[in-house]
Amino acid sequence: MSDASSTAPGPLDLPAGPRPDPTPSPEILLELVDPSGTTVGVTDKTSAHLAPGRLHRAFSVFLLDPDGRMLLQRRALTKYHSPGVWSNTCCGHPFPGEAPADAAARRLGEELGVAIPARRLTAAGPVLYRHADPRTGLVEHEYTHVFVSVFVAGRDGVVDLNPAEVDDVAFVHPDGLVALRGTGTLSVWFEDVLRGARPALGQLTTTDWTVPA
Repeated sequence: MSDASSTAPGPLDLPAGPRPDPTPSPEILLELVDPSGTTVGVTDKTSAHLAPGRLHRAFSVFLLDPDGRMLLQRRALTKYHSPGVWSNTCCGHPFPGEAPADAAARRLGEELGVAIPARRLTAAGPVLYRHADPRTGLVEHEYTHVFVSVFVAGRDGVVDLNPAEVDDVAFVHPDGLVALRGTGTLSVWFEDVLRGARPALGQLTTTDWTVPA
């Protein structure tokens, strides 16, 4: 775990060898949605992310610790898209028919070993964006349900990284996030989901997370 309570996490160190395979597992299905979030069909994960991208349902989670620090994760270097970049605590896709909060709670456990039930995830509202990953050319065109919560070590388990998903984590104060922005190592969707999360984050902590992009 990076020591990043007031400064940016460590520098980005992408692998010098072959790039990760930019093809996600095709058997994983996602919900296609319209701009209002209504389900209009399903598709496999590969098709959803190939350019120009198909709008699909996703979720993003921001966890704060009791001191108001934000838990960030550095995506595994072997991820099929956006490898090795820092991003919010957890993000992913519900299975077709799965409630977004349930999916978010499931992935917090699968990626980070964190046990926060869906009922303790506060919905911060949906955001919609379309971004291409400059490293792989895959496209994130997502209708994203944003959630926030407070993580208390011990009560909610301990951070136990799944190395297939997460390379590192760090708790940062706002000034640490500002420093990290300066390195250009944040995920392309991070600023969109942070904007969506800010009002709800303000209800959880006195820490000012309105730091400008």
